[in-house]
Amino acid sequence: MSYLPTAPVAPTPLGRYRLLSPRASIRVSPIQLGAMSIGTTWSNGMGEMNKESSFKLLDAYYNAGGNFIDTACNYQDGTSEGLLGEWMELRGNRDQMVIATKAPQPHISIPTMGNSHSHNRHTDTTYERTRSLKHHRSAPLLKRNFIHSASTLSFSLEPSQDTYLRPFSEKAALAANERVYHSPAPVSPPVYIPSPTSGLVTSASAPSQSQDPVEAAAHAAFLQAYPEYQLTWTLDALRKAEFSRIDTPLARETYVDYMGGALYPASLVNVHAEFLKGCVLGNTHSASNSSQLSATLTAQAREAVLAFFNAPAGSTVVFTANASAALKLVGECFPFVQGSTYILPEDAHNSVHGIRQFAKRKGADVCYIPATDRGGLEEPVAKKIMHQNRPLNRRIPSLFALTGLSNISNSKSPLSLLGYASSLGYTTLLDAAALAATSPLDLTATPADAVAVSFYKMFGFPTGVGALILAPGVGKRLGGERPWFAGGTVQVVQVPGELVTRAEEVEEQFEDGTINYLLLPAITTGLRFLSAYMPFLPLRLSALTHYMMHELAKVRHPSTGKPVVRVLSRVPEKRLRAVGDKADAGSVVSVLFLDLIYFELVHLARLSAGTHIPAHGMHVQPWRRGGTASREPAMTRLRAGATLAALEAAAGRELGVVRISLGLASDWADVWRVLVFVREVIVDPRGRKEAWERWVGSGGRAKTVCGLEEAAPPGVKAHEGAAISRAPSQVGRAF
Repeated sequence: MSYLPTAPVAPTPLGRYRLLSPRASIRVSPIQLGAMSIGTTWSNGMGEMNKESSFKLLDAYYNAGGNFIDTACNYQDGTSEGLLGEWMELRGNRDQMVIATKAPQPHISIPTMGNSHSHNRHTDTTYERTRSLKHHRSAPLLKRNFIHSASTLSFSLEPSQDTYLRPFSEKAALAANERVYHSPAPVSPPVYIPSPTSGLVTSASAPSQSQDPVEAAAHAAFLQAYPEYQLTWTLDALRKAEFSRIDTPLARETYVDYMGGALYPASLVNVHAEFLKGCVLGNTHSASNSSQLSATLTAQAREAVLAFFNAPAGSTVVFTANASAALKLVGECFPFVQGSTYILPEDAHNSVHGIRQFAKRKGADVCYIPATDRGGLEEPVAKKIMHQNRPLNRRIPSLFALTGLSNISNSKSPLSLLGYASSLGYTTLLDAAALAATSPLDLTATPADAVAVSFYKMFGFPTGVGALILAPGVGKRLGGERPWFAGGTVQVVQVPGELVTRAEEVEEQFEDGTINYLLLPAITTGLRFLSAYMPFLPLRLSALTHYMMHELAKVRHPSTGKPVVRVLSRVPEKRLRAVGDKADAGSVVSVLFLDLIYFELVHLARLSAGTHIPAHGMHVQPWRRGGTASREPAMTRLRAGATLAALEAAAGRELGVVRISLGLASDWADVWRVLVFVREVIVDPRGRKEAWERWVGSGGRAKTVCGLEEAAPPGVKAHEGAAISRAPSQVGRAF
């Protein structure tokens, strides 16, 4: 039996709503009602429908469960739209209707779109509420062309209420038991993809809102150089609707640490909080109505993960604390033996490097694929190493691990290597923690035996939940190799004795103890949220990343004219031009300041500037050059128990990078403020002096770094690689 509350039954199939499209925001009836015939003005060509007959048609459609109506600006010379607005006011059902309309537009410039010459003449407030795209006919033609095309091709218009949170108005709810059908209140995480149209008027094509003429000119120049950015206007609207907390005048923040964690959309938290307040959930290991509801919602979350990544049929989702925990599961369960090989790239996350501990303890060989000067790897070199170390006997298990996107070097690894490794007999493991946040990942097109992800990297909430996605059959191979068992992973334990019977379901064999059943339903909602905007992310981030790297490279010291910033991360070779294009790199910009600037000084400057730019040492992701180098000469002289401070002392300078990473809510203004921070605080002597004085006042002068005591403001000596200090104690901390 089902333990979910019973939802009202739709009176007809019209009430069985479906998601309008992957990029739309709401659920609608499967058949849309066209309002063109409503009215009497066009009776010669269409017949006559006066007010009475029009209202009968609308009532019949509505009472059958219909909620989706097509209008324009000039059907029946505007009579149609006027009657529709009057009908919704009288019925009090505006909050339940989805009205598709058009903006006033000369159609000649867009041959495929027409019938929108007239401006809306019906200014009564009732009808105006049916329109979500509002801009005056005098708006620039280019802007109106763009908005019209984008909204017609990919978006529905927003309802006047948040339908995912309040599916019907209080007035309508009182009539629910009478004659009108209403969408049921949510009893599980709603099918939620928020509408972005609330910020449409100030989209990406709008001029900068800043009164600073320098900033406004820079924004205009950016749009001229990167016109493709305007195709991502929906993300600007998303930021206004979901992330406005970082743009308030009193708390303006520049968040550029998406590799550390994504910002959560406000409504994702609100929706989940409302959901929790309306449900009773229990431990999935118990037997009760509440536990069965938790189990059902957990199963839905697993299915949502599989669907989002298009995993092959028969795949398994194991929920973990994060991606690192998922990687550890593979390491501890993998049946390494004498003669096995563990192959991994140098440019990989530390959690991938950590698996070598399991391999070595079981006598396996560990083989590294060297990184290039810009991070990543060369595909021919990787294939050669895999072929040379391939398992000669398929009964000797070997593992190939790949980090999909380096969170320091910005390099994307060719996922085709997974298929090549599999053909040689390797089990394949993909670390997709950084990759999945901004790049579509299709596990049917590019299969891997095991994939690790973290959901807070993707949509910010909840933290403490990751997943290990196992290909069909892989879970059974690994489950029997677990070195221990815990509550929830077993059926029978002989005490005293040796016998243990593992849990029947594959995922249960890996999920130690109680899963996070209160937060797992938010995964379902979050994935639906992200799926709406994922198509636009690569294009936007490509434009912003290219722009930021180009502008940082142009920064010169005012006295010497020498470069101040060295960009260490990989510069994307390909600049995306359209939605749907695939990027060859990520949106991470790792830099060194080529002046002697110590961590404490940069830290204080960032605090005062409200800029969330993390500095990282080698314990985040070992790599290559400028202080994070796995080939740093001092690295070869490391001894057991070596600390980062000792390594810095041996190198004669502080090691690390400043990492700037962009993501879901990033816009041009974020990049601009980073550039201003570099130019006015890091480079400008006056800004440097002010930051220095604040640092000295905080006791920074007495601090010793790398064995060298600082006694004066950093000079303009262009000491290459000497700029960035140790990372804070919390890896990924943002300032």
